[in-house]
Amino acid sequence: MGIRDSQDDIVATIKEHSDIVAIIGESVELKKSGVRYLGRCPFHGEKTPSFSVHAGQQFYHCFGCGASGDVFSFMMKYHNLDFPSALKELARRCNIALPEKRDSREREEAERRSERLYRVNEHCAELFARYLREAPQAKAARDYLGRRGVGEELIAAFGIGYAPGPEAGGWNFLGSRLDGELQQAAVAAGLLGERDGGGTYDRFRDRILFPIYNVGGRVCGFGGRIVGEGQPKYLNSPESPVFNKSRLLLGLYQQKEEIRKRREVVLVEGNFDLVSLVAAGCRHVAAPLGTALTREQLRLLKRFAETAILLFDGDAAGRKAAVRAVPLFLAEQFSARVAFLPSGHDPDSFVREHGLAAVEKVLHEARALPEFTLEHLLGEHGTSLDGKRKIIADLQPLMAAASSPLERSLFVTHFASALGLPPEHLGAGLARPDTAGPVPPREAAVAPVEAAPPTLAQRQLITFMIHNPRYFQALAEGGARDCLAGSLGEVIYLALQSLVADRVQVEAEDLLAVLPEGPERRLVAALLCAPLPVATLEDDDGSGELADFLGYLRQCRLQREVLQLQRQVEEAERGGDLERLMLLLAEKNDLDRRLRG
Repeated sequence: MGIRDSQDDIVATIKEHSDIVAIIGESVELKKSGVRYLGRCPFHGEKTPSFSVHAGQQFYHCFGCGASGDVFSFMMKYHNLDFPSALKELARRCNIALPEKRDSREREEAERRSERLYRVNEHCAELFARYLREAPQAKAARDYLGRRGVGEELIAAFGIGYAPGPEAGGWNFLGSRLDGELQQAAVAAGLLGERDGGGTYDRFRDRILFPIYNVGGRVCGFGGRIVGEGQPKYLNSPESPVFNKSRLLLGLYQQKEEIRKRREVVLVEGNFDLVSLVAAGCRHVAAPLGTALTREQLRLLKRFAETAILLFDGDAAGRKAAVRAVPLFLAEQFSARVAFLPSGHDPDSFVREHGLAAVEKVLHEARALPEFTLEHLLGEHGTSLDGKRKIIADLQPLMAAASSPLERSLFVTHFASALGLPPEHLGAGLARPDTAGPVPPREAAVAPVEAAPPTLAQRQLITFMIHNPRYFQALAEGGARDCLAGSLGEVIYLALQSLVADRVQVEAEDLLAVLPEGPERRLVAALLCAPLPVATLEDDDGSGELADFLGYLRQCRLQREVLQLQRQVEEAERGGDLERLMLLLAEKNDLDRRLRG
């Protein structure tokens, strides 16, 4: 960050860059449930999780003790820090320099160098934009943009400019318009090159230029597409203290609010793929800067989106790029799907020829990345003995990148079933997560298991529970939390538990006031609008239905105990422990009889 940024801007930027789920997950074991994560509150002792972390809205709340706040308040409360110390620690994690007295002249000078680079990039972006807008020599560039459907509004929104070629602007168009410190900064930023005999020359010539912004809106560098003949077709600024291709995404600054609103991002590969989609009305788009996706880019996107759709060309290169991306998404616990365009099309040509509705249809049909990978490998290697051997080898990095033992086990079981193999054969060579090759260990203990929609019986239980909060304690003691675990009803249960603990009288509509926007709130709203079951209408005080639901909860508990015993029986069988096996079978038979009764 530059030294001219205000304290409020710094705080907002650090909060935007901080991954609240990852930071809290370093201290609290979290499990994903719907749009949020649940864990045991670190601020009071509890046996069942009631601590909720919402990544999209960047806050946490404990339904048990009422603790709540953002990433700064968590750092202060959990680590016993004051606000300046929490700010400094989060800034260090995000690699953001604070505008305060530096502890060394070197750091102060590094900040001044960065500020000079930002300033010259922003100054040159204005020069290039004005040249594209006004110069007669830029007519070919304006016509080119017009043919590709990029009008004045998009040009202004993305700050698009044009660097003239030598025949129009000479070899030192930019250098002749800069002097002193700005010219030196332009050399450092890679906008100008230095001649051996003295003087400078333009790095970008006859190119339409896209300024590359960070999420705070500072221009870090440029990506240029040549208008006439020449190579390379695309050219980016070189690496510098403010320009790192692996940490930036084209379009994220302009589209971040739309991405945040939809909680989804469409990732494309090219500059014009991005602007053509935005021009057509698909506005939740971003693009890497001519390179493969990186973990740093995914971490940045996670601040705004919960899912990603990779929109690739349908050729072999696009499919291989999708396969390469799978371990990154798994390691970052980022849900992703992949969509492929018909042969011969990229997103730019497809949306201009077929329109937005056709693009949305392709996006709607996107497949989960792991599923696509297995299909791709089956198509590439076949199902022969040698083909399966190659598939198993190719699946190892993917499964090793899974962010939790549960997810890894699910992959092993699913892929083994699809290949017709015993799960232990597929998982036998799987490296431990901390030795899984190029994928680094995860930074937070978060298991990305999506909350399941409630079953019909669970919906009936939730409906009764929210319409009859006076019976909440009886349902809680009967095991309602365990019955709803892993479904959307779990967070509804926690919210109602908090209300019942705080208020003498609770109405069903009170839940809508405490549940944040998300699938749980939508479910409660739908249940409140739905007509009540006949049994509820006939049972004035609900006591009859309560007895039925308590019976259902007892049945759920017995079913869980039976499943747990079945696993123990299987372990005893594999271990040859006959004495333990006989005891377990007797216990299981007793449970089976009770369950049938």
